[in-house]
Amino acid sequence: MESSACEDLKAFERRLTEVVASYHPSTLRWRIVLAAISICTAIGAWYWLRDPKTSVVPLTESLFNHPLFFFATLLLIILFIFGIHKLVIAPQIITSRMRLVLADFNMSCDDTGKLILKPRPNNN
Repeated sequence: MESSACEDLKAFERRLTEVVASYHPSTLRWRIVLAAISICTAIGAWYWLRDPKTSVVPLTESLFNHPLFFFATLLLIILFIFGIHKLVIAPQIITSRMRLVLADFNMSCDDTGKLILKPRPNNN
C-alpha cells in the first residue's frame, strides 16, 4: 500500500474513533435519564395498579391521584417523541452506517471506530 494511502487511512481511523468517542458521554447521560424515567414510570404504575380505587374512579381522576405515574409516563412519551431512543444508541448507529460504506472498500470497523482491513478476494 502506498504511504499516502496508508496515512489517509490512519487519519480517517483517528477521526472516526474521535467521532465515536465523542458520543459516549452524551449517550451515557441519555441512558441514565431514560433509566431513571423508566424506573419512575414502573414504580408509579405499580402503585397505580395496586390502588383499589383505580377500577372505580374515572381514568382522569385516577391519573391525577397518582401524579408520579402520570408525569413520568408523560415525560417518557415526550422523550420518545423527541428521539431519546436514537440518542441512546448513537455510537452504534454511526458504526453500523460506517460499516455499510466501508464494505464497498473491503473494510469494516469495530464498535470503537478502529478500521478492519479485510483480505482481498482472489479473482482467479
